[in-house]
Amino acid sequence: MSKISILIQLTNNKNIIKFVTNTFLTQAKSYEFTSIDNAQLSPIAQELFYLPFVKTIYISQNFIAIEKFPTDLTQIKWEDVQNEVAETIENYLSSGKPIIIAPKENEKTSNKIPITIYAESTPNPEVLKFVANRSIANTMYEFKNKNESIHAPLANELFKFPFVKEVFINNNYVSITKKNGYEWQEFANELRDFIRTYIESGKTIFNDEILQKEEQTNKLTEEREYSDIDKEIISILNEYVKPAVEADGGNIAFDSYNKNTKTVKVILQGACSGCPSSTVTLKNGIEAMLTEMLNGKVTTVEAING
Repeated sequence: MSKISILIQLTNNKNIIKFVTNTFLTQAKSYEFTSIDNAQLSPIAQELFYLPFVKTIYISQNFIAIEKFPTDLTQIKWEDVQNEVAETIENYLSSGKPIIIAPKENEKTSNKIPITIYAESTPNPEVLKFVANRSIANTMYEFKNKNESIHAPLANELFKFPFVKEVFINNNYVSITKKNGYEWQEFANELRDFIRTYIESGKTIFNDEILQKEEQTNKLTEEREYSDIDKEIISILNEYVKPAVEADGGNIAFDSYNKNTKTVKVILQGACSGCPSSTVTLKNGIEAMLTEMLNGKVTTVEAING
């Protein structure tokens, strides 16, 4: 196991800070604790509640988010204590103590929330979206082949089905691209049942190594210098385009902008990659939007993989 590290991440709520780790704390389940009394399943949450300013603790895949009481009640600001809290979490995780204690068998049976999965069509006829009633990923992961899924056990298992071509996991769903020559009605139910059983059994969805790869990618992104127009384009894509694309089981990401040709290049992922309607969407939707909102600085939008 690699050395535990903690990244302090601000949120839109000034009272809540996320402490992001390079290791998975939970898999397909999140926890919310509002007091030391109802945090009996989590020793680390109980320890953090001894800090007088802690109001609520959230534990999810690879982060612990803490909401503190408002400053006017405690006179404590995050900038004064966040490094100390990060060190406390890092020391706890490094000790190897449990994050969540599994409930006793009789409690597990009575409190178990069943997993439901339903299949949802996408604009891409080659892609089907399998939606769960709980979050399974805090960010998106795309796997073009089995070799890329070595650190993602769920995706790796899905690639064992002969009809699976690509796997895209995000939030509470898995988008699967099928190979040519197969029809969805032949195996959609089989995939749905497999994904439901896999998640419900508590098996590992992602290994820690995938977080380390993500950390390296994020560093490269942070080191990249974006121009003002790049930032405007990214902001428009994130606010107006990405939510709709994600709802269809895919993702869109900014690649580059050429000032001379006024061309924006984007990366399409998941259901959007190879979708027959993606060209129409790019031309009639995204291209028109960027052209209008940026006063003609953009005239063309191209997908480098669409």
